[in-house]
Amino acid sequence: MAYAVIKTGGKQYRVKQGDKLDVENLNLDEGTVLEFAPLIVGEGADIKVGAPVVEGASVQATVLNNYRGKKGIAFKFKRRKGFHKTKGYRRALTTIEINSIA
Repeated sequence: MAYAVIKTGGKQYRVKQGDKLDVENLNLDEGTVLEFAPLIVGEGADIKVGAPVVEGASVQATVLNNYRGKKGIAFKFKRRKGFHKTKGYRRALTTIEINSIA
């Protein structure tokens, strides 16, 4: 089965048809179909590498869900100064499903 490498949210993901993955928030409604220009497409010896993207290739995905991830803690500390600072955050994420690689 062929795979592709796509870039979204400043990160690169290796995907194949049927994969579900969580990416940085895309601010799109559920059910929206979006298209990515892949950086790499193929499998085995048939790999095509783009410069920067592969011409004529595309990856289609559907937005399944928008949500906020689990809580993370940012903790700052300076030794011997009595300085402690804790701040929590929750990342906004979007779940997408890869429909096809063409």
